[in-house]
Amino acid sequence: MGKRVFLLIIVLMSISLIGIISVQVFWIKNTIQITEEQFSANVKVALVKVAEDIKQREFNEFYQKLSEIYTKGEKLKYSDVRKFIYESIDTTNNEKFTYSQSIIEANYKVPTEFFENDTIDFKEIYSKEKALIVRYNSFEKNVNRASSPEESFIKIGRFEGAEKANLEPAFDALTSRIPIHKRVSNREITNRLRNELKNRGIDTNFKYGIYSNGLATQVKSGYFRKEDGKSYKVPMFADANGNSKYQLYVTFPEKKHYILSSISKILLLSAFFILIIILAFASALYQLIKQKQISAIKTDFINNMTHEFKTPIATINLALDAIKNPKIIEDKEKVQRYVKMIRDENKRMHAQVENVLRISKLEKNQLDVSKDVLDIHDLIEDAVTHVDLLVKNKGGYIKKHFNAGLTKILANQFHLTNVIVNVLDNAIKYSDQAPKIDIFTENTAKNIIIKVKDQGIGMTKNVQKNIFKKFYREETGNIHNVKGHGLGLAYVKKIIEIHQGDIYVESEKGVGSTFVIKLPLI
Repeated sequence: MGKRVFLLIIVLMSISLIGIISVQVFWIKNTIQITEEQFSANVKVALVKVAEDIKQREFNEFYQKLSEIYTKGEKLKYSDVRKFIYESIDTTNNEKFTYSQSIIEANYKVPTEFFENDTIDFKEIYSKEKALIVRYNSFEKNVNRASSPEESFIKIGRFEGAEKANLEPAFDALTSRIPIHKRVSNREITNRLRNELKNRGIDTNFKYGIYSNGLATQVKSGYFRKEDGKSYKVPMFADANGNSKYQLYVTFPEKKHYILSSISKILLLSAFFILIIILAFASALYQLIKQKQISAIKTDFINNMTHEFKTPIATINLALDAIKNPKIIEDKEKVQRYVKMIRDENKRMHAQVENVLRISKLEKNQLDVSKDVLDIHDLIEDAVTHVDLLVKNKGGYIKKHFNAGLTKILANQFHLTNVIVNVLDNAIKYSDQAPKIDIFTENTAKNIIIKVKDQGIGMTKNVQKNIFKKFYREETGNIHNVKGHGLGLAYVKKIIEIHQGDIYVESEKGVGSTFVIKLPLI
């Protein structure tokens, strides 16, 4: 995958992620706004209903008292009887329909209990309604000769609605002089508000207060303070024109929490999906970058491996060509030397292939690693013999500092020896002068510590983080200073982990490196 295509994919994925998250956030904000608007609308309806019910309750009580005592009042006069008549003749069916209504009014001056020596005019209204249907034999000259009426309906009753309508102006004028705390109680407001709010699905704490011309009255819940923009208000005891000197204010201290909790399931679900999208994007991006790195590393590995094989193959070809020479083939000493060269190069290629196969088996957990009781010092001595000649040829040394008293471990001799050899080989390869290597052992409570310290070129912090990764090799530009294919230390870490141990490196660029291996004691 080209660099431009890779960057384009990342940019497109990022734009898509930002777009999806933006849509989700916009939807969440809209949901919260709509829920808040619905909350406000329900609160306002509930407040209007409470104000109307309280006023109606006060008026009904007032009217009931007047109705009970109006006979004690002074009758002012009898009003005239007002009558309404409507007649209709149906010639087709020979029927005559007559409807009449009579209204009788009587005025009283009734004493009130609100103020001493106060009276109020009370109008008593009655109504009589009569409907008559008469069937005639014919509508001729003698039209008054009718048969008996077939149907007749009469209704007599008191007009309470009309009485109340006439009484309301006087009631408003009278009650306007009564203090608010005598007209409504805290208990009534609390109960009515709670019930009305619950009927509209609102179940949260609230505070209220009644104000008169901007000043607080005695009717309020504890510690109530009206807040501009946060308190809801409705006029109390408004007159027929809608005017009122009292306002009921209500606030909800836990409004935001209540609104969020009411849509908490939707919010949590949205947040969960946003998190999933972000994790999926991060995972996909990580895999893309990792695959690109692996692709580059594998390409580098193939180039290195090809170079590693190319040299022995060329050497073998040269040796074979030399043996074919008639002058050489008769010289047994030279033939033996070339045959040994072919065998050594073949072993070298075989070792490279085995190294790759071992890593492959380790990745698939197919490598058989049987364990026996071994002495770690013996393993180190054995590993040193494998590289001792190479170190001496370069003018270096390997010094052993065995300070550990407990040295018995449960391990595989072949693989653990290869681990120490690999670490020593790494110290030799990355020493730009004569290799100077020190091996230390020491004990902790449950482990033995092995430290392989060199005075080589060292490594940076970034290299230290990646040194045990498969195929990884430190580079200078595009040129590798040391031959290899980056599998040795990956193999080392895997074997140490199989032995329930740990390995890490401490290094400083230009000073040297120390590989620390920790293995459990028996």
